[in-house]
Amino acid sequence: MTHLSSEKDTNFCFPIPDVLESEGVKLVPFIPSQHAQTVYDGLVRASELTQFLPIGPYESPEALVQDFWSSRLGPNPNDTLFVIFDKVTENTAGFIALINSSAPDLHTEIGYVVIFKDFHRTHVASNAVGLLMHYALDLPEQGGLGLRRVQWMANALNAPSVGLAQKMGFAKEGILRWHRVLPPSKSVGHNGGGHRKGDPREGCGARDTAVLASYWDTWESGQREKVDEIMKRRVEHTSK
Repeated sequence: MTHLSSEKDTNFCFPIPDVLESEGVKLVPFIPSQHAQTVYDGLVRASELTQFLPIGPYESPEALVQDFWSSRLGPNPNDTLFVIFDKVTENTAGFIALINSSAPDLHTEIGYVVIFKDFHRTHVASNAVGLLMHYALDLPEQGGLGLRRVQWMANALNAPSVGLAQKMGFAKEGILRWHRVLPPSKSVGHNGGGHRKGDPREGCGARDTAVLASYWDTWESGQREKVDEIMKRRVEHTSK
């Protein structure tokens, strides 16, 4: 493997903890030299995990780092990436990102939620999402950032993603029609709409995007406790 950076992200607009941890999982900042191979291996075993995302498939760990990290998330001060470790098995279980963040406007977005196949229908997804919700919405005195809004955007056809967000208490705000252009390799997420002659991206499909969000006031009015219950319940169920 060629040289991969061993540096933690220092470009993100918010402070990044060395670890975010629950009873079931821990999230650590993505470091290419430590995590690229295991993340790549998880994607290779189930390439369909990125069918609704604008990344992959990749031919090597280096290609993953170059496209996903070095050219996309890493240079952007509004984005950062975490690797998910399952504490029950002590294995790498996926990755999750914060994107489109704004320190002045106190908001962020949970994105690139990828759970490796062995950890579907376990505690991993709910715990990873719950940890980032706490990190974002808890006040600084509680160890969080004190943000006002956490957004979640997904291909409207990606029912598992939309369902996970709703389970964790995100409110559906609407659908952005014709929101993104999709290359032919991502046609599974095409909205099924027609084409018009002369379109500058003729031959490429389109994505409709579901927009969901969680807010500081709903977080303070019972959502935090509901998220904690879901996180704990899933760990107890998986451990049995």
